[in-house]
Amino acid sequence: MTSTVASLLRARADDDYPGYCFGDAVWTWSQVVSESAARAELLRRSRQPGPFHIGVLMENSPEYLFLAGGAAFSGATVVGINPTRRGDELARDIRHTDCQLIITDAQHESLLDGLDLGAANGRILRTDSSDYLQRVKDIGMVAPPPDDPLPHTTLFLLFTSGSTSAPKAVICSTERMAMAGVRAAAGYGVTRDDVSYCAMPLFHGNALMACWAPSLAVGATVVVRAKFSASGFLDDVLDYGCTYFTYVGRTVAYLLAQPATDHDREHRLRLGFGTEASAQDRERFFERFGCPLVEGYGSSESVVVIMRTPETPAGALGMPRLDGGADIAVVNPATMRPCPQARFDEHGALTNADQSIGEIVNRAGGGIFEGYYNNTEATTDRLRNGWYWTGDLAYVDGEGFFYFAGRSSDWLRVDSENFAAAPIENILHRFAGVVMVAVYGVADPRTGDQVMATIEMGQGDAFDPAAFAAFLAAQRDLGTKWAPRFVRLVKDMPLTANNKVNKQPLRTRGWATRDVVWWQPERGDAYRLFTHDDAMRLAAMFTEHGRAEFMPR
Repeated sequence: MTSTVASLLRARADDDYPGYCFGDAVWTWSQVVSESAARAELLRRSRQPGPFHIGVLMENSPEYLFLAGGAAFSGATVVGINPTRRGDELARDIRHTDCQLIITDAQHESLLDGLDLGAANGRILRTDSSDYLQRVKDIGMVAPPPDDPLPHTTLFLLFTSGSTSAPKAVICSTERMAMAGVRAAAGYGVTRDDVSYCAMPLFHGNALMACWAPSLAVGATVVVRAKFSASGFLDDVLDYGCTYFTYVGRTVAYLLAQPATDHDREHRLRLGFGTEASAQDRERFFERFGCPLVEGYGSSESVVVIMRTPETPAGALGMPRLDGGADIAVVNPATMRPCPQARFDEHGALTNADQSIGEIVNRAGGGIFEGYYNNTEATTDRLRNGWYWTGDLAYVDGEGFFYFAGRSSDWLRVDSENFAAAPIENILHRFAGVVMVAVYGVADPRTGDQVMATIEMGQGDAFDPAAFAAFLAAQRDLGTKWAPRFVRLVKDMPLTANNKVNKQPLRTRGWATRDVVWWQPERGDAYRLFTHDDAMRLAAMFTEHGRAEFMPR
């Protein structure tokens, strides 16, 4: 029988084991099913003609998950609205996904003031209002609907991060979400005895596919945190006895930046799963907390999955999982041919980046990818030539291990040499005191790019330009043209709502910022402060060489 989220919930109908924990409140799985059935009836009564799409605009809460369960029973689609979006962009997301109803709370309702919400205009429910609470109370204890929605019914629309373009809404059916949960539970060893810590945003695939769904599949307990807190993480995992957690982006770096305590190893954590933690941070996390981190590569589209194995080199992603006949390769988009394997010198430096780096593709096609809602162009672009193109760069060593090289927008071209940002970021993470680093290209006044790095230092750690230059000189695997010409210092790295570094504003501003910027006027010079006069001279050079349109704004 095909698994759906509704069928996974039905299997918990008589289960009195703890299901959701939030603050001091606990719901058994049996209560979770009852609450979900009540939300299914609430959604059914609120339905109007048109796509049965319900926008949910709130932070993590049991109510969010009750609504997800209600959607699974009723055939509704939960549109996870990113609460960091504002104004026209927020309205665009809601209209683009044809939401007919918005469910939010007092904290977020004001974000909708004055916006054109399309079909949802005037149709807003606030979960902490007396009206909403009375509606739920009037419904009371009800059984789930007698029949479950068909497996292909869309359960979630999951927005991509939107760091390089307008966010796309990934279609996720109830069957695909259930399959993701069953596979993740098996892959990460999640069992009934686990206590899963869910602090990543529930509008994102990581929290749903790698934390909530596997816990539902095996009946493990889910601890729901409204939002990630680096300072609150250890207290939470100690208080609830958490054994498993997921992370995305730079959350591990923030955890390591917290002051060490005598309780760092007194927890029950056995595993953390996520993406984009540096090799150094994974090692430091294990040394400090005694909990291994399993790093993987994937996305809400679920077409390409790359997992680490015990044999995976420290800086590599791992090897692709070849489920369903997947054929994963790194391809040169111009030639459509696989890139040559990566070559390294005796110091581990990549020597043929311009030939070996290409885009990760699944040459078997889109697999279980169900497309982007209301965006045929983006769906077609992902599936061009019958292959699935991830938009991510990588290179492959002689043993077949994949190494992440950044997004397709992370290509840099310096002095006619092409390379990618991620290998440079991995090296800069070694510099003492660094919490986060983002590397990207800024236009050169004459041609091509120059390398710029934005660095967030740890609390109490000062950036020493002379020490940084000495550090770079000592890195034997740093390419001859990889050293940053510009270094911008920030207190807080710009992040997407998924805790991934958002390079878009960094690229746009470049060196045109009020933050402190150090630079090398010529390669090999000592770093010195970048001044207003320096900016004026560079602007004149852009104009002189006819490249004013490429100048940072």
